[in-house]
Amino acid sequence: MNPSTVEEFEKKVVISESMEEQIVAVLRRFLAVQQRRAQAYATLKRGFEDYMASGVESTYQQLCSEITVEFNDCSKQVLEMESQFLTAHCFREDLAQLLKSVQNQEKTKLQLTATIQVLKRAGRPSERLVSHENCRFSKTTGHECVHIQKITEASGTEEAEADAEFDNALKEAIKGVQDAVTAINEHLEEVRYDIAALED
Repeated sequence: MNPSTVEEFEKKVVISESMEEQIVAVLRRFLAVQQRRAQAYATLKRGFEDYMASGVESTYQQLCSEITVEFNDCSKQVLEMESQFLTAHCFREDLAQLLKSVQNQEKTKLQLTATIQVLKRAGRPSERLVSHENCRFSKTTGHECVHIQKITEASGTEEAEADAEFDNALKEAIKGVQDAVTAINEHLEEVRYDIAALED
């Protein structure tokens, strides 16, 4: 091998090692963003449980606003990483696609988490509290509740169907979140594997 060929080869090796280090650094940043997302979900879950126990809507709405900002920031960072993997000097389409898959699963997970919370806030149709705002009050008869109605087979069937529909929607959303979490975890395992392979 002539000296200029050796020199060119050594430059390529140094560039290659430098590129691998950059890729590892981006993948580690990605894992850190995923950790932030996990913490945000834990905070959201605790906040929702507190809201369900206390009924203080303003605190919960404030928390939802903060969590939305956090999730948007995480998504923006991952999109930037994704584009880094698609640049000409790096071009790792496989890693860009991996990050994109995680983004899609995170989006599904967030939408279904919101669906679960909306359903839980509403409650099963047969267990919802009634408001007596529209009831009539008179001095002679007292409270005349407009909610009291004769229970018929048809109304009982209607209520049971509404409950079944609610239960199915909740079960479907929970399964969707579990499936998204499984897919995300599998992708994160791939990222860890890629980091280990690049560092060897």
